Amino acid sequence: MNESRAAVRYAKATLDFAIEKKAADAVEKDMRSIAATIDENAELQNLLGSPVIKGAVKKEALSKIFKESNQITLGLINTLTDNKRIGLLREVAFKYIILSEQLKGEDVAYVTTAVPLTAALEKEVLAQVNKITGNKVTIQNKVDESILGGFVLRIGDMQYDASVSNKLNSLKREFTNSL
Repeated sequence: MNESRAAVRYAKATLDFAIEKKAADAVEKDMRSIAATIDENAELQNLLGSPVIKGAVKKEALSKIFKESNQITLGLINTLTDNKRIGLLREVAFKYIILSEQLKGEDVAYVTTAVPLTAALEKEVLAQVNKITGNKVTIQNKVDESILGGFVLRIGDMQYDASVSNKLNSLKREFTNSL
């Protein structure tokens, strides 16, 4: 099964259970914490991705790191570990956040640019994104100089890549294929 589809299934099941137990917001807070912690910690990423380290060790480490989390979140960690899918934890957390925001009628538009967005440009992007989605949208700007120019816009599972680096890579592929 596709890793992304599996992550969505785990996220949906967790969200449904959290809604049933009236703990969706607490679990969303946990998921944001999990995603941020994994993103910021290379050692944790290596631990989760390592096929050599036993699941029990991973489960113990995660339960210590996220000991303040809701029982539903801890149950998800245990389920992923037991099913040998703990490497999906970061992606499940992201999918949960997206599904939860969509359920509330909110979206977050992640805009990656080579330089920070100006207030005027952010307002313009926000207006366009609101028009596209029809939902209340907030913008999070990430600066990544490697895209050289342009932008990458991601809303939920949709992504629009208008970066200069993407256009250069497309040209490179075209030239390589035509030789």
